[in-house]
Amino acid sequence: MSRVEDLWERLVRAALRRERTGKDALGQPVSGIAGYVPSSLANNRDIDAILRAADEIQEEDPNVSRILCEHAYSLAQNLDPNSEGRGVLQFKTGLMSVIKQKLAKREVGTIDRSQDITRLQEFYKRYREKNSVDKLREEEMLLRESGVFSGRLGELERKTVKRKRVFATLKVLGMVLEQLTQEIPEELKQVIDSDAAMTDDLVAYNIVPLDAPTVANAIVSFPEVQAAVSALKYFGDLPRLPEDFPIPPSRNIDMLDFLHFVFGFQKDNVSNQREHIVLLLANEQSRLGIPDENEPKLGEAAVQRVFMKSLDNYIKWCDYLCIQPVWSSLEAVGKEKKILFVSLYLLIWGEAANIRFLPECLCYIFHHMAREMDEILRQQTAQPANSCTSENGVSFLDQVITPLYGVVAAEAANNDNGRAPHSAWRNYDDFNEYFWSLHCFELSWPWRKSSSFFLKPAPRSKNLLNPGGGKRRGKTSFVEHRSFLHLYHSFHRLWIFLVMMFQGLAIIGFNDENINSRKFLREVLSLGPTYVVMKFFESVLDVLMMYGAYSTSRRLAVSRIFLRFIWFSFASVFITFLYVKGVQEDSKPNARSIIFRLYVIVIGIYAGFQFFLSFLMRIPACHRLTNQCDRWPLMRFIHWMREERYYVGRGLYERSTDFIKYMLFWLVILSGKFSFAYFLQIKPLVKPTRYIVDMDAVEYSWHDFVSRNNHHALAVASLWAPVIAIYLLDIYIFCTLMSAVYGFLLGARDRLGEIRSVEAVHTRFKEFPQAFMYTLHFPRPNRTSHPSSGQAVEEKKFVAARFSPFWNEIIKNLREEDYITNLEMELLLMPKNSGSLPLVQWPLFLLASKIFYAKDIAVESRDSQDELWERISRDEYMKYAVEEFYHTLKFILTETLEAEGRMWVERIYDDINVSVEKRSIHVDFQLTKLPLVISRVTALMGVLKEAETPVLQKGAVQAVQDLYDVVRHDVLSINMRENYETWNLLSKARTEGRLFSKLKWPKDAELKAQVKRLHSLLTIKDSASNIPRNLEARRRLEFFTNSLFMDMPPAKPAREMLSFCVFTPYYSEIVLYSMDELLKKNEDGISILFYLQKIYPDEWKNFLSRIGRDENSQDTELFDSPSDILELRFWASYRAQTLARTVRGMMYYRKALMLQAYLERMTSGDTEAALSSLDATDTQGFELSREARAHADLKFTYVVTSQIYGKQKEDQKPEAADIALLMQRNEALRVAFIDDVETLKDGKVHREFYSKLVKGDINGKDKEIYSIKLPGNPKLGEGKPENQNHAVIFTRGNAIQTIDMNQDNYFEEALKMRNLLEEFHADHGIRPPTILGVREHVFTGSVSSLASFMSSQETSFVTLGQRVLANPLKCRMHYGHPDVFDRVFHITRGGISKASRVINISEDIYAGFNTTLRQGNVTHHEYIQVGKGRDVGLNQIAVFEGKVAGGNGEQVLSRDVYRLGQLFDFFRMMSFYFTTVGYYFCTMLTVLTVYAFLYGKTYLALSGVGEELQVRAQVTENTALTAALNTQFLFQIGIFTAVPMVLGIILEQGFLAAVVNFITMQLQLCSVFFTFSLGTRTHYFGRTILHGGARYQATGRGFVVRHIKFSENYRLYSRSHFVKGLEVVLLLIVYIAYGYNEGGTLGYILLSISSWFMALSWLFAPYLFNPSGFEWQKVVEDFRDWTNWLFYRGGIGVKGEESWEAWWDEELSHIRTFSGRIAETILSLRFFIFQYGIVYKLNIQGSDTSLTVYGLSWVVFAVLILLFKVFTFSQKISVNFQLLLRFIQGLSLLVALAGLSVAVAITKLSIPDVFACILAFVPTGWGILCIASAWKPLMKKLGLWKSVRSIARLYDAGMGMLIFIPIAMFSWFPFISTFQTRLMFNQAFSRGLEISLILAGNNPNTEM
Repeated sequence: MSRVEDLWERLVRAALRRERTGKDALGQPVSGIAGYVPSSLANNRDIDAILRAADEIQEEDPNVSRILCEHAYSLAQNLDPNSEGRGVLQFKTGLMSVIKQKLAKREVGTIDRSQDITRLQEFYKRYREKNSVDKLREEEMLLRESGVFSGRLGELERKTVKRKRVFATLKVLGMVLEQLTQEIPEELKQVIDSDAAMTDDLVAYNIVPLDAPTVANAIVSFPEVQAAVSALKYFGDLPRLPEDFPIPPSRNIDMLDFLHFVFGFQKDNVSNQREHIVLLLANEQSRLGIPDENEPKLGEAAVQRVFMKSLDNYIKWCDYLCIQPVWSSLEAVGKEKKILFVSLYLLIWGEAANIRFLPECLCYIFHHMAREMDEILRQQTAQPANSCTSENGVSFLDQVITPLYGVVAAEAANNDNGRAPHSAWRNYDDFNEYFWSLHCFELSWPWRKSSSFFLKPAPRSKNLLNPGGGKRRGKTSFVEHRSFLHLYHSFHRLWIFLVMMFQGLAIIGFNDENINSRKFLREVLSLGPTYVVMKFFESVLDVLMMYGAYSTSRRLAVSRIFLRFIWFSFASVFITFLYVKGVQEDSKPNARSIIFRLYVIVIGIYAGFQFFLSFLMRIPACHRLTNQCDRWPLMRFIHWMREERYYVGRGLYERSTDFIKYMLFWLVILSGKFSFAYFLQIKPLVKPTRYIVDMDAVEYSWHDFVSRNNHHALAVASLWAPVIAIYLLDIYIFCTLMSAVYGFLLGARDRLGEIRSVEAVHTRFKEFPQAFMYTLHFPRPNRTSHPSSGQAVEEKKFVAARFSPFWNEIIKNLREEDYITNLEMELLLMPKNSGSLPLVQWPLFLLASKIFYAKDIAVESRDSQDELWERISRDEYMKYAVEEFYHTLKFILTETLEAEGRMWVERIYDDINVSVEKRSIHVDFQLTKLPLVISRVTALMGVLKEAETPVLQKGAVQAVQDLYDVVRHDVLSINMRENYETWNLLSKARTEGRLFSKLKWPKDAELKAQVKRLHSLLTIKDSASNIPRNLEARRRLEFFTNSLFMDMPPAKPAREMLSFCVFTPYYSEIVLYSMDELLKKNEDGISILFYLQKIYPDEWKNFLSRIGRDENSQDTELFDSPSDILELRFWASYRAQTLARTVRGMMYYRKALMLQAYLERMTSGDTEAALSSLDATDTQGFELSREARAHADLKFTYVVTSQIYGKQKEDQKPEAADIALLMQRNEALRVAFIDDVETLKDGKVHREFYSKLVKGDINGKDKEIYSIKLPGNPKLGEGKPENQNHAVIFTRGNAIQTIDMNQDNYFEEALKMRNLLEEFHADHGIRPPTILGVREHVFTGSVSSLASFMSSQETSFVTLGQRVLANPLKCRMHYGHPDVFDRVFHITRGGISKASRVINISEDIYAGFNTTLRQGNVTHHEYIQVGKGRDVGLNQIAVFEGKVAGGNGEQVLSRDVYRLGQLFDFFRMMSFYFTTVGYYFCTMLTVLTVYAFLYGKTYLALSGVGEELQVRAQVTENTALTAALNTQFLFQIGIFTAVPMVLGIILEQGFLAAVVNFITMQLQLCSVFFTFSLGTRTHYFGRTILHGGARYQATGRGFVVRHIKFSENYRLYSRSHFVKGLEVVLLLIVYIAYGYNEGGTLGYILLSISSWFMALSWLFAPYLFNPSGFEWQKVVEDFRDWTNWLFYRGGIGVKGEESWEAWWDEELSHIRTFSGRIAETILSLRFFIFQYGIVYKLNIQGSDTSLTVYGLSWVVFAVLILLFKVFTFSQKISVNFQLLLRFIQGLSLLVALAGLSVAVAITKLSIPDVFACILAFVPTGWGILCIASAWKPLMKKLGLWKSVRSIARLYDAGMGMLIFIPIAMFSWFPFISTFQTRLMFNQAFSRGLEISLILAGNNPNTEM
């Protein structure tokens, strides 16, 4: 073999055998070629199993290993002879290399392959003997019965794993033998069959081993599971199946086998749904009662509940369409038939793939398939269904789903990757809504594929002039046109209300509040025309917005639109005409006003009728009456005209009490809002407006077009525009304030923040056990039968004993998470309280040092006994410590001493008791000698707590004797004559040395524990009042203990609780940090590990202690141990936003369930006896209990849907290995993924897609459980919801909790999950809850000041904000938080998110919209919390906020928002608006208010009107006008929006903490951050509605301690912030230059300070919050990088990060439509006002206001452009012209300078005029540039694009320099950088950390 070939084979082998997952379950290294079988060969699972076995036996017998590899190779060759599948050739090459190496290692000589079979047979026998196969199962069963556990996994686990591995290998050997030969000796054949029977539990299963029963899993022995399995059995009415239909021998035939045969469902889909149905039925039965164990039978009620829940949507669909369901009478449907229907529906759903997003389409399919099934049921023998049959066999997927998928995929492909208009293609909602009308039955059954529904659109053309495709089917019932008008269309009632109220208030104001005049009445009645005109505008929008859906919408819906249009057209014309005529008539003297009276009557009737209908249709109490009136045709017609009728959105009302609550809430807000609007906005402007309108002619500074002859209309507009903008947005501020106050009161009512410090935890600890029993423990039966029920102490002990195991497990988990030290854990742990001591023993942290305080009080006391005890009892825990010392000492001495020794103890204690009764303890005992007693007891306990040795035995005897002497001679002052005989006997024994001569050394576990505890109690002298020290540990314990006193539903026993699933979507984020990632240094020399060690120093020390290292160990010392390296990787990953952290947190649910089930193991008839037994609180080994684990599996599953896990495995990415490692460490973790498989058909490679579910297996890899083929690529829409949808079929349970991969959970919170699930059955309104909102804790708040701001903002929203949204507003949605869904409700109604491209970019909130529209109910609960990570760097935050704002922009266009806005009652509609899209619109309006104000000021300044008004105001002393001109924008909204945050902190942390927090945040410039965020939200929200372009952006969730380059910040914020900031600065400069302000500098500052603050925040916040942003060296490097980026021309394939040109093209990519170009052009016209105004202010023009001046300015501007072109002329011309070009450029410069000098010298042109011209021309140039950019295709055609690009580069260079120069100047001063570091990382400084080390660089890792 040549050297090259040898090296190649070694390389391949190394690649194939690379270690991937650390160690397997047996602790052995995992390596080899198994696990890397290409996806195209993955259909044959045998190959992988054979290669695994080959790896297993390689060392034992290489020859047999070679035989297995050769057989695997031959299987691969048969499957793909030409190696055409992806990765097959490489796999075969690698496998052949391995085989050749095996051959090369053999002994010398040729191989006789004819002996291979013999070798295999011999090895089979040898392998069996070596592993003692016959004894393996026996040993395991004996061990299982004995309940012995040892080691971390336990001996039982090791035995089980070993058995499984041995039998798995035997199974492969037997299989290969059978495939190679038929001639196997009969004896060996029997052995192989026998062994194969033993491998039943090796068959992959998910939770319940239905196809492979196993004794190892206790779940199959549960009566409810057995009852559910038996309920599925084949019943008599089912037709016979063919004899050859395959049924596993391990189970009986059932009804799913029948459905499998008839409809051709996939095998794994059937297996998946079989388990799903069994678990649904079993859990429902457990809620009703556990069946009889002898004959488990499923109850009718359980089946009925599952049936109604699963088919509720189908029943409602039939009712809506007025069709008969598949059953004629529900009562006539038997139990078996109901299960059959549920099974059919779930099988359809399980294989529907993307069609699951179309729930009513699934109803249609089920309806027809159920009818088809009924036909087949009438036959004797089962026959395949016609609808699923083709020439290729029976396949539901191919015949039913694939045609639907094909047309959905074709439409999705036509959206041009989200760039096409929404109106150009059908999304999921369009397809689904087709099934909301009877027209859907035109599709027939089987599918009539010639229907227009299945018409696939022609591919979109790339031609910009004709982008549309050919013939296509239109949208259904709604079209998402891109327009701001959707805000009016969806929420027209709000806008009509606001406009009419404004009009009414203005009428009151302009009538000087004289409301009794006829003039006032006449003007008020003008509200009538206003109303009908606005309704007419709404009807016009109805007509326009439906364009694109007319051809496919129902005729009734189209008729309604046009009828409304006609009606409001007529009404608006008629009422307006009547009003105008009436007013004209009424204004005549002596007129009879007949028309006016007619108008009043018409308006009165119309208004009364409208009010009456609103009352009937919108008031909840009248709904029943309305529904009854619907029988009358006229009422039905009116109802239909007023309100659109859809399948969704019916019955959107709440019960009357809820309606009254949120109505009163809004009435308070509206009263405040309109009072503010009238008295502070409208009324002050009445007189100034009149003054301006009535003002005589004003001399304008410019050529006026509009105002001169129109009562100075623009001046009035500039005065009113910001007022109107504030009027529209201030309702949001009032809503925020009201929500904050109401939320604060709600939180206080719910007892939030009662325990807000560790001191409160200490003080109230004694209340915790009782509170725990009341809330988190399942309700106990009446305890009258308890022997100690009458004794308060025994009751307290009983409660404490139940509480202690849970508390202790919480503390142990805090230690495992490294939040507390070993000592703190010892102090926090609570004794079992199961012993005989007559008191409750509390944790040591409560009692530490209390004995010494009590001793000091007793020694110094001269008081009576009662006074002494009263002083001690003031501190309850001091009293408990004294009592425990007293009783524990007696218990220990009594147990260890014998004969006279025990007599002495009893005598002493009797004397003490007598003295206590006599109140003479201070007389009978020398309390001053107590220190001696304590020291002797301490010495004795110190000896007894050690293991017994002869030396210690003597020491213990001596210690007791010393104690006796002290008590006898120093302490006792009693009269011993009363018990003379006893004391004489004791004295004699002491003299003779018999007393205490022998001790019974503590052997009993309880006694040893008491000795150790008493020793600790007497030796811990330091106070434990600050235990635990770690802030996170404190926070968690405070919240948990506080929640014990909050109102929550009582817990059900673990057996009866609702089952649930946790569901986490994952793509390619960090799973687990590798050592390379942890040690990799950034540009400053900082590694992640170093950063974490500095940020979490106490946790790092605790970690080192936990793994047995010294606290001062260097991290490099850990690198020698693989186990320590793995622990280090997990430690770091648990402090970041990684999947490992999320998985650990969610697995606490299982751990909590196991503990709860383990401690509740009992029979229902003997609850108390079981509870009172000694082992009821013994949690040792609960995680290894079969029953506890089975209970947990029955109630909890965890699915991570890792979309590209298959691809990651194939590419051998570290993420795949890390996920496999997580599966190994968490046996209940399941990973779902999409497998992209290449297969050969007709010689061509085809891609097939599978949804797969895997779990960890014993070999350290993953084991496939289910593989369900999909009709095609599942990613047709947004990635995350598609990822969720493909895997949702693998979830289980009644509920599903959606968890993102940046979340965390805590063990103590997991204990409350069963309480939370009971909320589904609690009273929360007229409908049961369908989504339970859960509180979040943002755990990233301590990283930096930015992270703290984000954390505070987020915390305010997820607590106080959502508290109010749920109650009283009843409009909480789902916001991507850890909400718990009613799983069956949602999976039968389209899933837990929506997935249509772009429109559903914020996919989570649509789950809330969908559940509300479908009569669900969303609640919020704050007694349980889940951790959440947030973005911590400004760029991450900006990208995230941009994504959310863009998503809200898309929501404005959506049908969900439209329907909710239309169908909610008025008050609920306002709640919905201001908490969703209205929030972003008000945010945008805030910025537009600034623009309106500044542009108004600019108009007044440049036109000269402002100065004239000020002068006349002074002359006429019109103070109202002056005030209106100068103070209208001092109204600030920022401070009000901070109120919820402050009130939230006051509630949960206290007033002082809130004040400190608020001041700290202000000092850290939080106002700058929030102002900057305002700009982010405004930009992306507005841009999305105008142009689209919203897309999912991965923000990255790492630690941000790196410096961000100037160019990177410029790219991200240039268009969103910098341009707008500079525009505001320009406006302010113009105003200061040309405006008139009588207040001078102070007046200008007061007027403009907020605008300056906003502009400067937008310009410099990215650099202010940039680590090392003002470090000189960094600034220099940034400038070099920025200039390189700016002038690099780029080219094809160059990214925006590398070249300005590429970036600029990307920035313009969102402008794609004609309407978008028009909008940009109109918006850009504002920049031309500067030139128009300023040129008339130049000295050179004098008093000339003609248009000539403006025209000449354009000539000058053209000359400047020409000069620019001369100087930027391309250098790429011939060398011969270089000299000429330079000459022309030089000459042009000289001519320009000379001309300017002459103009200054000869004409009136001044130097200020030159700067004014710059001020005028810069915005003009930018305006032209914006317009040219918008019309990019036209510019390219005209050949002007290169010139436009050159000017754009110049502008960006100029803007960059304006921003960069101040940064460079500040960087000269070193203290600025130090100040900035403290500002950014104050949180860390407060913890005593030197962040400067992290930021300074200089390779700190090597110095530490």
